[in-house]
Amino acid sequence: MTDRAIAPGARADMVRNRRLLLAAATEAFAERGTEVSMGEIAQRAGIAKGTVFRHFPTKNDLLAAITLQLVDGLVDTAEALRAADDPAAALRAFMTAGLEVLAADRAFCEVIGRPSLQHAEVRGAIDHLCDVVDVLTERAKAQGAVRSDVTGADIVLLLGGIHQTALPLLEQDPQAWRRYLALALDGLCNTAAGALPHPPPAPLRQAPSALPGA
Repeated sequence: MTDRAIAPGARADMVRNRRLLLAAATEAFAERGTEVSMGEIAQRAGIAKGTVFRHFPTKNDLLAAITLQLVDGLVDTAEALRAADDPAAALRAFMTAGLEVLAADRAFCEVIGRPSLQHAEVRGAIDHLCDVVDVLTERAKAQGAVRSDVTGADIVLLLGGIHQTALPLLEQDPQAWRRYLALALDGLCNTAAGALPHPPPAPLRQAPSALPGA
């Protein structure tokens, strides 16, 4: 997983400062949510506040960069599972790994619907994630383990939904999401259930209004 905004040949100090800022911001947002100030992030990174704004003019720009890192990490996880011997187990493993990441990041649900997710690069990254997860989903469907009308986009959206469901329990029971993941996995099973009553979501690049708050 790399920082896409670092251009080849960039000065070493610029690369270092950007990486320090992203690391500090990721940690701060995960711990306390998105209300952490840019000044505190600069202090954590050991960098002047003006340097923060040279790299990220607004907090939404910073949140977009962090969201890209999170999505790219999920893509890496999905890619690593594409050739697994048991497609159903691979899909479960991806969903479990994704929820472990989200449960550790307090800022995730706060970011949903913010302007940071309207960045074209973020939207494209989420679409790419859906495409990669669709490969896992299609393999599980071919195995007969997953209902035939489920898509990769459904799986990606379910991750956020499961995380949101368990969020009120996070403080007293950080592992509560596992219960709701199990419920969701049962719902994904290829059973005699009727067809889903609504079509799957369109790619974000084709449906600007698909995001909450858009």
